This record gives sequence, C-alpha cells and structure tokens, in this order.
Amino acid sequence: MNITRRQFVSTSSLSLAAVGLTRMPLFGQTPAGQTPGAQAPPATKFEEIRRGVGVFTGMGGTIGYLINADGGIAVDSQYMQTAEICVAGLKQKVPKGLELLINTHHHGDHTGGNPAFKGFAKKIVAHENCVAWQRKVAEQANNASQQVYADATFTDTWQVDFGGESILARYHGPGHTSGDAIVFFSKANVVHGGDLLFRRVHPRVDGPAGASVVNWVSTLDKMASGHENDTVFIFGHGKDGVVLGKKADVTYFRDYLTAALDQVRSGMKAGQTKEEIAKTPSLKGFEDVVQINPRIALAGVLEAAYDELSKK
Repeated sequence: MNITRRQFVSTSSLSLAAVGLTRMPLFGQTPAGQTPGAQAPPATKFEEIRRGVGVFTGMGGTIGYLINADGGIAVDSQYMQTAEICVAGLKQKVPKGLELLINTHHHGDHTGGNPAFKGFAKKIVAHENCVAWQRKVAEQANNASQQVYADATFTDTWQVDFGGESILARYHGPGHTSGDAIVFFSKANVVHGGDLLFRRVHPRVDGPAGASVVNWVSTLDKMASGHENDTVFIFGHGKDGVVLGKKADVTYFRDYLTAALDQVRSGMKAGQTKEEIAKTPSLKGFEDVVQINPRIALAGVLEAAYDELSKK
C-alpha cells in the first residue's frame, strides 16, 4: 500500500464526498427542467460498442460491461441510485449473472454502487490502493458499514480470459489518484480508463489521495502509444455526456495536462504565487474544455500541479 499518513490525514472534505459516503454526485448535473432536489428518475442509457462490450451512463462515472455466452463482467458501479438501474438491466441481458466487477479507483461515483452488484457479481477486483483508500476514507467518515470492497486485489497487472475475451487490468502509478487501473478488453479492442480519462472537461486531481499530474501525463502517453487508432476508449466523464473516444482524444487530454504543467512552471519561474497561477482563465489551445461541476475547475488542476512541482 502506497498511502502515507500525511496523505490520509490531509484528505479533504471533497475527497469524502467523492467516495460516495453521501448521495450527492460529484459530477452529476440536474437534468434539464428538473428542480434541484426533485425525485425524478435519473437519465440512464445502455450503449453497445462491439463484441459484447458496452457502456452504461447514469449518475457518476461510466460503467463498462462485457456480455457473452459465459455471463458478464462490469467495470465500476456509479452511485446506488443508478447502479440499481444498471444491475436491473444487466440481469435481463445476463441471466447467468456477472463473473466479476472491477473498480478502476476508489471515488464514490465509481464504487458507491458496489452494494447493488453484491451477489449479482461473484467477485470484485481492484488495485490494492483503490481498496486501501476506500477503507481509509470510509473509516474517517464513520461509514464503513455502507461500503462493499473488492475481495481480490492486484499490484501491477491482473488478467482473466472469459468467454473468448481477454481482460487485462493494469496499474501505471499515480494519476487521478494513487490507485487508478486501466481495463482493456483485448479482443473487442476497448479500453475503460476510469477517471484517468476526462473528455473535454476539467478533471479532478485528488492530491490528498496521492495523485500526480506529472505521472498522469506519462500514463496517458503509454495508454495512447500502446493502442491502435481504432481502439475505443471509455472515458470516466465527458463533455455533453459523450464518454466514448479515440486515441486522438486521449492524446488531447494528455496535451491538456501537459499545458497545465507548462503554465504552472512558467508562472513559478516568473515568481507568481499559487493563487495567481490558479486565476488563469483557460489554457491556450484548450479553450473548449469545460467545467461540468462547480467544484471541479481548471484552478484545481493548476493548484494541484503547483503543489506537486513545488515539492520537486
């Protein structure tokens, strides 16, 4: 486990909210025409990609899935409200049940729905740091009893062959958090990147949970160079609800984070403070990247990059 005491103690209240210890979605938005707080059903959708791999969108991060003659596999679980909708749909599609659920990282919009998958999925798999952070933050929030954790973990890679498909989960070090896994469905040529992938929206950099903007760039470079132009990438969150992309979208996000690092480095060299750098309105060449949550903005990316670079 790579979590330090300093990282845990400094975990912010935002980290607590993001682990799903409340039902407020970190990235969810009120549907058009709906009054905030109204109990209208959330908009959800199943979308097929190819060779039995698809994506479910609802409240929180995307859920990927594989369905074949042997059953099914899911990646991430959103929040309980939409996880239950997803499970109900998958039960119709996969009467045999799920062989396993994979969590890409510990944030609540990706693990908060784990209880809905319990029993339907035989096993939950995640990187060891994902489970460690989920436990730590749940214990700090006094909500451990509401969590369902992975019962199988890995350090670097994890692989399984299932119904003619080969699934590989890989860890490349800290990025969005210090426990992000990338899941590759090799025959379908589809990658679920969890929150290592944000499509045209400002990302969250969870510094208290060991995030690294510098290594995140390196991970995205490996992700892009390790796959082909026709690989389909499932993004954790996306502008206008578009969460599917190609290699060019991965390199675009890599270049966005690179530009953020360059902006901070030039500001530091010019003697600017973190607060002054954080006031940068946009990054040149990336003006189309938008803010989809009031708490997740470019300023947070620049502040996290400043904190990281100032320690080097």
